[in-house]
Amino acid sequence: MAFAVLSDVVKRYDQKLTVDHVNFSIQEGEIFGLLGPNGAGKSTTISMICGLLKADGGDIVIDGLSVLSKPLEVKKRIGLVPQELALYENMTATENVSFFGKLYGLRGKLLKERVEEALAFTGLSDRAKDKPSTFSGGMKRRLNIACAIMHRPKLIIMDEPTVGIDPQSRNHILESVKALNKLGSTVIYTSHYMEEVAAICDRVAIMDKGHIIACGTEHELRERVAHEEKIVVKAAHITPALIQELGQHPRISRVELNEDTVELYLPSSQSELQDILFIFAKHEGVIASLNIEEPDLETLFLSLTGRTLRD
Repeated sequence: MAFAVLSDVVKRYDQKLTVDHVNFSIQEGEIFGLLGPNGAGKSTTISMICGLLKADGGDIVIDGLSVLSKPLEVKKRIGLVPQELALYENMTATENVSFFGKLYGLRGKLLKERVEEALAFTGLSDRAKDKPSTFSGGMKRRLNIACAIMHRPKLIIMDEPTVGIDPQSRNHILESVKALNKLGSTVIYTSHYMEEVAAICDRVAIMDKGHIIACGTEHELRERVAHEEKIVVKAAHITPALIQELGQHPRISRVELNEDTVELYLPSSQSELQDILFIFAKHEGVIASLNIEEPDLETLFLSLTGRTLRD
């Protein structure tokens, strides 16, 4: 039996469907990724799972309980790391975590133990008496996680937890997600960074414009675009005429230009390599490197929507 099930979930704002009949299920002990660009409906979906927003249609069941009929019982089972920091700047790290623990009914010795445990887990024990106003962005994110996990929730939801932080803190958070999962928590992880969900998630649902457009393991999703390859060419003297002729090639489905790098998407690259090299030579493009890459989640999103995750 699935630990979490979303059935035909709908959310409207001013008659506009922000979440449009979304269906997916999550198994207990799974790290489930929800991938999509900003505005895809990820955060709205998360808010409905947590009971912070009421769905306009459908049902959400967590651990056998409906969010619609048993919202308080469901909330006790969830730890939310929100996209926006939820901290009190004038309180110490210990006081912040204690505050959230008290909201979940923890008191006395147990509260103290859980606060120390959460701060140790997030690597903040040595800053327990300091206020978040003195923390870096990455440390504030880690404190946010400590507040969310201190009551040992069965389901941990992380909504874009690595936005705007340094690579070291980002890696620390990703490792924390895997560690929490090993301790027994089911995790929902939302992001618009496909490399993050590919690195830590057992399964991924790709969301766009309020719809789930694909769902499965990374291998299953890659199989959907196994017929496509991406050629990445780094070169000098890339002219508009060169890009135009590449785009007119009957086998190249899409051309992306990023400064000195050209990305070409096509069904099978081997037979077209000679054509590509000829076009570069014709327009005096000087190739520094050329790599053929296997399809990834970014390629799948591009194949399904015609745009990239960063659009």
